[in-house]
Amino acid sequence: MQITPEKHYDVVIIGTGPGGEGAAMEATKQGKKVVAVERLPRIGGNCTHLGTIPSKSLRAAIYRLMEVNSNAHFRQLGINIEVGFRDLRKSAQSVIDQQVGMRRSFYDRNDVDVIGGQASFLDPHRVQVEEPDGSTIILHAKSFVIATGSRPYRPEGVNFSHPRVYDSDTILDLPETPRSMTIYGAGVIGCEYASMFRNLQVKLNLVNTRSKMLEFLDDEICDALAYHMRDTGVRIRNNETFERLETFEDHVVVHLKSGKQLKSDVLLWANGRSGNIEGLGLENTGINANHRGQIEVNEHFQTSQSHIYAVGDVIGVPSLASAAYIQGRFAARHLGNGDSDQFRVQDIPTGIYTSPEISSLGKTERQLTDECMPYEVGHSMFKNLARAQIMGRPIGMLKLLFHRETLEILGIHCFGVNATEIIHIGQAIMSQPGNANSLLYFINTTFNYPTMAEAYRVAALNGYNRVK
Repeated sequence: MQITPEKHYDVVIIGTGPGGEGAAMEATKQGKKVVAVERLPRIGGNCTHLGTIPSKSLRAAIYRLMEVNSNAHFRQLGINIEVGFRDLRKSAQSVIDQQVGMRRSFYDRNDVDVIGGQASFLDPHRVQVEEPDGSTIILHAKSFVIATGSRPYRPEGVNFSHPRVYDSDTILDLPETPRSMTIYGAGVIGCEYASMFRNLQVKLNLVNTRSKMLEFLDDEICDALAYHMRDTGVRIRNNETFERLETFEDHVVVHLKSGKQLKSDVLLWANGRSGNIEGLGLENTGINANHRGQIEVNEHFQTSQSHIYAVGDVIGVPSLASAAYIQGRFAARHLGNGDSDQFRVQDIPTGIYTSPEISSLGKTERQLTDECMPYEVGHSMFKNLARAQIMGRPIGMLKLLFHRETLEILGIHCFGVNATEIIHIGQAIMSQPGNANSLLYFINTTFNYPTMAEAYRVAALNGYNRVK
């Protein structure tokens, strides 16, 4: 009788995406003996292979192409470059390879064991891993971190095996640029891909199940994005609900409950995600997940079993790579010595890679109004900034929300070029204690000129003039 080998560790981490990596690196720095289990052939998780890295690499390639083709000088010379989707997609592969190599070195340098295969709990303290060659190994540990990520939600009635039906995992395998596309779902992923494909001049329907897109953002930012998308030719359809899908050899037809029929070359389904819990054996631990496969955790990212933690997309919002990484570090520090208070797991900026970008941190006007907070607003319109004019990117704004009396920064909302970079200047000030978090910092600080960062000084002065 063959006996399955059993290995003992302090911490077993399931998944090597941002959440798993953050947990692994922090746990080993706590002096723990750590092993990470990854079911994909290479480390990095969906973030590296199917999500953030390939999609943002594709976006950058499309952006560079758009810059050339929209340049007035090149147009005068009759230069117009046409690149197919497959060739644009190729640019991502070198980035993925670099990311995998770099991240693999993190595990090697920190003496973290990595095992390939499907992990499944046998009981609250043991995980069985089925390796690709069919062999199994049992891992016993004091603590566990589940960081298995998520995948696109696939409802019944939508035939995802049809060559003209895609989700966010498969859309990168498009053989060519379609002439028209329907995107069902106007969340972050739907809006990001809508921007990318519209920049490729694809005729686009964006179906939103709500009254406005990305309604968790500040209303002014939502409205700015919707206006800009419509201005570029995106047909936004709000308050619509999917009824059924017809598929044909050369097109698809999406039927909505309102009676509308949207005909296009392809459908991208981008309505929701599900946590990756299949085959994980949660039933052997007493841990439950909701109907979307999301695991409930407390403020310390502990599940109903206090020694089993869950981080990243498998616990739901905010479903950001940046959030997953710091959640993983928090969990690893907490299971080690409990000293995890210094991690700012609640102060996570939103980064949305539409065209232009969106990033926000802190409260929205809607929230501050509901809280009866005496706030004021400072604006900086990018069309008035020298750097934005030089770059030829005048669309956008920086918006500061601050307390009328104390001048404390309460919220930062940015829409425009480099928004996801610009946000971190304000983030640093918002994190300062007491009077150091003040609108006066931006007013009294010298910014390089011309820069996009100068928007903080302009917005601060604009707001200060409203209260003084």
